[in-house]
Amino acid sequence: MEDQFYNYLFDKPNRKVSIPSNEIISEWARNVVHFLFPESSGKIFSSPTELKEYASKLEQDLYEIISKSCELQHTDCKQTSAQFFNNLPELYRVLNTDITAIYEGDPAAVSKFEVVRSYPGFYAICFYRIAHLLFDLGIPIIPRILTEHAHSRTGVDIHPAAQIGEYFYIDHGTGIVIGETAIIGQYVKLYQGVTLGALSVRKVLAGVKRHPTVEDRVVIYSGATILGGETTIGHDSIIGGNVWLTESIEPFSTAYHSPIINIRNTKQTS
Repeated sequence: MEDQFYNYLFDKPNRKVSIPSNEIISEWARNVVHFLFPESSGKIFSSPTELKEYASKLEQDLYEIISKSCELQHTDCKQTSAQFFNNLPELYRVLNTDITAIYEGDPAAVSKFEVVRSYPGFYAICFYRIAHLLFDLGIPIIPRILTEHAHSRTGVDIHPAAQIGEYFYIDHGTGIVIGETAIIGQYVKLYQGVTLGALSVRKVLAGVKRHPTVEDRVVIYSGATILGGETTIGHDSIIGGNVWLTESIEPFSTAYHSPIINIRNTKQTS
């Protein structure tokens, strides 16, 4: 290769951005989850003082992560880190509503411990809620790195800017996509393969509400696709599997797909 190519790589503007690796960032978020839910890792704290010291370390770690991009975000990184940890009690409360929704909604769940320790849906929700809090605090890049980590591990793709209410239940999870401007109410249950997407992905629509609104107590079954920023799924509705929706439906509605299925007994016709 010619020296010109090496010079080009060396002079790239982003080359001098020293944000820590994605692995370090996702490990920090995992440690936050372990701090809130020690049962998720088997970690044992011997006293409240040890918990406090561990939280202080996590706060310092967050400061070191986001300070690398403070010049870009024009914010006080120490203050932002402190704000995140001041919000941890509320984050913990909301995550416990998600645990309750999963445990009470899934007949296969034998305990809340099992939900915390083994459910990929809860793992994805944890990373989304941490990322969303960071997003609300104006931190760039890091929230997306966290939700993409969860995406790679669970198959659940939630944009950190999406707004999701309490008692959120993801069942199985693989293939779920929730777009940037989606709004989801409380007590909503999503099965695998659900897409809450945009009708158009043109760049000029950046900043416009492109993704659906799902009101409270809606169940959306596997493979359903709901598109468009003006599309609203009314509360207490049920969306059946493989349904394709690009228009709003009223509360207490049921939308379902009616395929034609032919069954032939090959033993009798052979």
